[in-house]
Amino acid sequence: MKKNRIYMTLFVAVLAILIIIPLGVGAETIKIQAMRLGSSWYVFGATLATLLKENLPADTSMEVVPKGGGVGNPISVSKDKSKIGLANVATVVWAWNGHPVVYKGTKYENIRALVGGLNSVWITAMSREAYIEETGNDTLEKILLSGKPVRVVMKPAGSSVPVVADMVLKAMGTGRDQIIANGGKIIQVSAKQIPALIRDNRADLYFESALKGHPVVTETSLTGNVLFLDMPDNVLMQLSKEGLNPVPLPKWFKGQSGPTKALDMGTVLIANEGLADDLAYQITKTLCENKDAMAAAHKAWSTFQPDQAWKPEKTGIPLHPGAIRYYKEKGWMK
Repeated sequence: MKKNRIYMTLFVAVLAILIIIPLGVGAETIKIQAMRLGSSWYVFGATLATLLKENLPADTSMEVVPKGGGVGNPISVSKDKSKIGLANVATVVWAWNGHPVVYKGTKYENIRALVGGLNSVWITAMSREAYIEETGNDTLEKILLSGKPVRVVMKPAGSSVPVVADMVLKAMGTGRDQIIANGGKIIQVSAKQIPALIRDNRADLYFESALKGHPVVTETSLTGNVLFLDMPDNVLMQLSKEGLNPVPLPKWFKGQSGPTKALDMGTVLIANEGLADDLAYQITKTLCENKDAMAAAHKAWSTFQPDQAWKPEKTGIPLHPGAIRYYKEKGWMK
């Protein structure tokens, strides 16, 4: 496994060098807004850039931007700092509507979807098994509404996780202030610190985003003796209006008795509305017709279904005209 990680690091590093080399004087550069170097979104961007080089004009160069994330990328694409970028279905809905907290009421309506349904990103909750045994609170509702102290841990502001966690609390009729008033705590630290907090009995309830093989969730589940908790049905229903689809988290981790009711943030490739229609068409075509190459780069994309990539629940926002042209040509979209 260590050797595989070394190979993947070298692979990504080589791509990082190749991708920023212009292919000609005066070449057009298409920036792909991704995430930090080594993240799954960076691997995705690097792989897509390599595929696009084979299908776009020779004077086109690619650059993968190694920063950003689900919340920031819609802003960067909207401001045309990057022509295309990865985002969550939920965050593009929030950006489009001008979410009062995440986007301070500013609407970013000049973003368009190219390819949706790339992979699921689940927001889930888990609690220490010992805390459940001590309190008798074995559901998320009981833990948050019993009035008993609970120490809630999650990533810091800037991540999508605390935003969704606050939505969950609100949908359940509670919030941070009430948790603190009951003697509990809200703890926000970097993801790498969280397994130790759970393991050392310094936190009780953990909200996180999860993918298959997610390293922090895996470590927490193996070392923290946690149980995964279903999201309440009323929460699933309410948050479906916020771009969060009710999709069960498959049984991948220790602490799951079966699929866990969770919220899917989704992943979508977006573009600035000013992206040329022909480019949008070619980018959409390249991604949809190279599913196997994307899945080989990262297992998270092995469930991608190109014929479903145009659907509103997979994209969250209107499609780019160039993408519509491709989907109609394929007969997937009427």
